[in-house]
Amino acid sequence: MSETDRVLELAIRLAREAGAIQRKHYETAIKIRTKSASIDLVTEVDHACEALIVERLTDERPDDAILAEEGGGSDREDAAWRWVVDPLDGTTNYAHGYPRFCVSIGVEKHGAREVGVVYDPLLDELYEAARGKGARLNGRVLQVSRENDLGAALIATGFAYDVRRSAEDNLEHFAQVIKRARAVRRDGSAALDLCYVAAGRFDGFWELKLHPWDVAAGLLIVDESGGRTSDIHGGPPPRSGRAIVASNGRIHDALIFLLEGGAPR
Repeated sequence: MSETDRVLELAIRLAREAGAIQRKHYETAIKIRTKSASIDLVTEVDHACEALIVERLTDERPDDAILAEEGGGSDREDAAWRWVVDPLDGTTNYAHGYPRFCVSIGVEKHGAREVGVVYDPLLDELYEAARGKGARLNGRVLQVSRENDLGAALIATGFAYDVRRSAEDNLEHFAQVIKRARAVRRDGSAALDLCYVAAGRFDGFWELKLHPWDVAAGLLIVDESGGRTSDIHGGPPPRSGRAIVASNGRIHDALIFLLEGGAPR
């Protein structure tokens, strides 16, 4: 077994263990507080899931760097392997009992995306990918959709937590795309949105102001499913997650044209 295989195996195990915590406490009385804005939530379940993942990684791979959403772990530039963890992507959904949330674990090797695992504990859907080895959903090989007409495409997006106060609010992009695509969905979990592109459920996805933990796993899963990922101008997707576009590849240029201000055609 290669080291990548061992990392993937560990990521799958940790995602399932954290998912079990989410499933256990779903729709129960939990403590909720706000972070950067009144709509930016964190729960005790976020912290419990992150603590579990960080503790296991610290014990089993002490030389690896860890970047986790809630501040756990130790991120180091000199580490060969870096784990990028969103312990509960879709916290607002989780806090409201809306069943769209997941665990997202991406792992980089020397700065390149190497492993991605996303686990939806309610549907018991586990998405996994390793660089150059394809992507799978519960063991089934994933393949993006073959839709080549943006007018017949189902697209997903999201809005940042500063949407109430920032002029860069994604609303102009939303207006452009919704006038051209078949439909646009906003489901509140970027990691799952990316996986749905990989699975052919969505034909495309874009979002602004994401973070590394939102996209580290999902971007690799899309790439390994035959899709295309980029920044909002068609360049390489940034590790920061700042502005991301993902698609089946066939509608990518048309989607970027709209996001750059092109008129619907």
